[in-house]
Amino acid sequence: MGVYLPLMVAVPLVSSAIALLLPWRPARDALHILIPLLSLLAGAGLFCYTASHGAIAHNVGLYDGGVAIPFAADTFSSIMLVATGLIAVTANWFATAAGETSSRFYASLTLMLVTGVNGALLTADLFNFFVFIEVMLLPSYGLIAMSGTWARLAGGRMFVLVNLTASTVLLIGVGLLYGVVGTVNLPALAGVGRGHGPAVVALGVVIIAIAAKAGVFPLHTWLPRTYPGTSAAVMGLFSGLHTKVGVYMLFRLFVVVFDLEQRWNWLIIALMVVSMLIGGFAGLAENSIRRVLAYQMVNGMPMILVVLAFLGDHPERALAAGLIYTLHHMVTVGSLILTSGAVEETYGTGILKRLSGLARRDKLVAAIFAAGAFSVVGFPPFSGLWGKVAIVITAARQGSVGSWIVIAAIILASFGALLSMLRIWREVFWGRDMSEKRYPASLRIPGALIAPGGLLILVSLAMFLGAGPLMDASITATSGLLDVENYQHVVLGDHPIGLPDLSEQGR
Repeated sequence: MGVYLPLMVAVPLVSSAIALLLPWRPARDALHILIPLLSLLAGAGLFCYTASHGAIAHNVGLYDGGVAIPFAADTFSSIMLVATGLIAVTANWFATAAGETSSRFYASLTLMLVTGVNGALLTADLFNFFVFIEVMLLPSYGLIAMSGTWARLAGGRMFVLVNLTASTVLLIGVGLLYGVVGTVNLPALAGVGRGHGPAVVALGVVIIAIAAKAGVFPLHTWLPRTYPGTSAAVMGLFSGLHTKVGVYMLFRLFVVVFDLEQRWNWLIIALMVVSMLIGGFAGLAENSIRRVLAYQMVNGMPMILVVLAFLGDHPERALAAGLIYTLHHMVTVGSLILTSGAVEETYGTGILKRLSGLARRDKLVAAIFAAGAFSVVGFPPFSGLWGKVAIVITAARQGSVGSWIVIAAIILASFGALLSMLRIWREVFWGRDMSEKRYPASLRIPGALIAPGGLLILVSLAMFLGAGPLMDASITATSGLLDVENYQHVVLGDHPIGLPDLSEQGR
């Protein structure tokens, strides 16, 4: 089964080239929706298989472990493939409905982005993770240039600058790690973060770079300044793919390399609490729908990562809480972004003060946005409730001072999110009817633009109703992540070569 893993990279990469050569727009449109859908289905198949048989791997060229380019899949990476595939499908569907795919390069660039995401989720090597991050970023630069206005491109410069800098820092960290340990193969690094001093420093550099790309405080300010500068479809892609790949690798590093090291708990709590509060309240100062939503992306990252400080005696449940919130955040924020994009595409603006009364004019869009707002705040009957409840229970189970601080921060950040959503609702959906001279009474948001965001909010509703199976799947996924011994065995084999003896080195 593992021999097929490289196809998760090869198929979208070849499809990207094919999409570039195809002269027919309908064929390109079909391809850039079909390939992410296939990734979603393949991820679901991998989840079922790895849940029954454990992790699988393939070393390209059949070289020995530690030398080959390794691809590995377990239940954790598989469920992330399902989620990223869903976001890519809906964002590309929206782009097609909005007419963004009129550019010949759009489909090709999004498929290249999917290539990088799949590779980053399946690689078992930190240098190859850097490579796939760059495969993600290169088409992202093109998508920003293609979908942005001249004013939007100003924010695009910051995106390029921050990500190029973070990539450089990531490469430096990977190089330092190789220099002090002799390998950057993830299973070969298992446990090295606990006592290998120089390796911990090198890993710190890697984590800083990944945190910057994920928009974690204090390296978050670039994200709400750049993501809204793209089109809604591209922002939907970025919100569900770029930051969540960073979350995936931070979880993988903490479990495999740091071996659930708890001495960083207070540092994690401090950074995540401040990040929650900033993300919860900073959106109140913004003047457009998607700029307000960008801070909900900043707010979501610490909600996910704070569980690393509360692993305790049941790490699979704590990590499952973070995974549930990750899936919820991808689905809910994706829905809100695409729904706000439908408003922008129809009315030509997302500025709060230029819109009003949409709840009477476009009732379905108002309902979908209200549902997304309920979910992001944590109200039933949507996935945000179980996501936040799971994190609160995880923190409360430890019963420490840090638990109370985090729970208080979650409540305050949720209140800030509620205020932000109420501000959008008051400005955009309530209020007087807009001028019929500028917006004719017959103007309505097309159903084709509403459908992608509507589908995602239905997924959020399904996650709420299926809380039991969702929790079971999440615990299965995180149990696979925690099975480091099996991960090592399938990637390195019984007799890996080229690996250093880390038993005493650097201690």
